[in-house]
Amino acid sequence: MDFEAARHEMVVRQLRGRGIRSDRVLNAMDSVPRHLFVPPEKIPSAYADEPLAIGERQTISQPFMVATMADALLLTGTERLLEVGGGSGYQAAVLSLLVRKVIAVESQSVLAVSARERLARLGYSNVRVEEGDGSMGWPLGAPYDAILVTAAAPSVPPPLFDQLVEGGRLVIPVGSMDKQELIRIVKREGRPAQQSLLACQFVPLLGRFGWQATPRKSSAGDESHA
Repeated sequence: MDFEAARHEMVVRQLRGRGIRSDRVLNAMDSVPRHLFVPPEKIPSAYADEPLAIGERQTISQPFMVATMADALLLTGTERLLEVGGGSGYQAAVLSLLVRKVIAVESQSVLAVSARERLARLGYSNVRVEEGDGSMGWPLGAPYDAILVTAAAPSVPPPLFDQLVEGGRLVIPVGSMDKQELIRIVKREGRPAQQSLLACQFVPLLGRFGWQATPRKSSAGDESHA
């Protein structure tokens, strides 16, 4: 399989074709080898227009959603960024090309260890993967210019907003277990200015300020309705 050609076609058809205009985001998506962030049996589908299961009831997000969320953060390249839900490390790799520093928090030990090893092996030196309750953020690295949450929360976790700098951006899916809205919150004079971006579906965010249990057994990760 010609992975470079598949990746380029993904960018042209799935991203640019659906309205992603940021050259920085498009170039980052065209640079990161997505097929190296999925389980071996998923490699043939690595550049497909869908989320893919990566184990531990988690997913690697649909390429369009990865790009949409990165675009929504309004990144300039100087930011310290917190990613909640590190997964396989793919989104962190994309974000690492768009910011100065990424701290990714993953609650599942198996995924955190493999993501840390994978990112180091591939040379993404400005990413650090931590294991913990992402709904609490990562206070040791705060404050952050931008925070991205890649799992659905019932409401915005207060610690995440508190860990933003003034003018910082938080992008997070919020809603029920089965249906959410992707929202962007900007911290202005210490208060949240919120904007709804699109309807989506993500796996649940577990933790103190997320969901306490996961009765749903679906492994269909996230999907935009664009």
